[in-house]
Amino acid sequence: MKLVFAGTPEFSVAALDALHAAGHQIVAVYTQPDRPAGRGQKLTPSAVARRAAELGLDVQRPLRLDAEAQAHLRSLAPDLMVVVAYGLLLPQAALDIPPLGCLNIHASLLPRWRGAAPIARAIEAGDRETGITIMQMEAGLDTGPMLLKASLPIDDLTTAATLHDALAPLGARLVVEALARLAAGELPATPQPAVGATYARKLSKDEARIDWSQSAEGLARKIRAFNPAPVAWSLLRDDTARASGAETAADSGERLRFWNARALSVNTGAAAGTVIDASGDHLLVACGSGSLAITQLQRPGGRVLAAADALRNWNILGRKFD
Repeated sequence: MKLVFAGTPEFSVAALDALHAAGHQIVAVYTQPDRPAGRGQKLTPSAVARRAAELGLDVQRPLRLDAEAQAHLRSLAPDLMVVVAYGLLLPQAALDIPPLGCLNIHASLLPRWRGAAPIARAIEAGDRETGITIMQMEAGLDTGPMLLKASLPIDDLTTAATLHDALAPLGARLVVEALARLAAGELPATPQPAVGATYARKLSKDEARIDWSQSAEGLARKIRAFNPAPVAWSLLRDDTARASGAETAADSGERLRFWNARALSVNTGAAAGTVIDASGDHLLVACGSGSLAITQLQRPGGRVLAAADALRNWNILGRKFD
């Protein structure tokens, strides 16, 4: 088929590679404009832009799909548009340009987790499975008819990073299958049911701070859901500094980031946020219910370490997180 591909982050690259390898004619790749990145805030092309350039494909970076951008898209005369994590809204006028419409690779089992952060929200909510839905796009947010689905399990070791890396190739395989079946006239569309629809709102840094009054089970899921971004964190109280007159938590603590954890059913009676064990392979912290075994963490300015390495020669037993 004669395709236009639209995507931006690393998650989209597997699908671009798969469509290219399957022999489809990709007449243009649409991606978001270059953004500042790194310590120097140098303008950097998206992962899709870099890969498209390597494949020798035409790259388009419109700020929005306005009338001018739509005119260019129309001039390409694509049969179909494939969209995966593009990050720009496609108006109905753009959706109507390809005769076969626009297909979206969505990283959830629709109608559950429509929206921006389906991978993380599935883990955070305690779902035991998620997957990929190939969907015919329409003006609503991830509300279009479903064409193909495939599922993957979520267990107590799954992080957003590991799930991302499993879903990306699954989506790539499924969209190639969808195009083959569409060409053969064997791809029926199923409307999404209203029952079971949920919205996966974008992750924010504000919600990354740990509230130790919550259950260990919920906090363990949150830590795994927020890995690799925005990363859950908490302030380890410096009681000595507080005693000397520091007034705020920001003045009297060390900000630790947590990358992986598991929940234990241990209830010690200690105040929520108290470090109750700092030996072995984890840092154990009392929660509102149960205890949180943090297995991977990061101190300010340091590397991400296994808890056993981070805790070596560091006595924090009995200290408290705010």
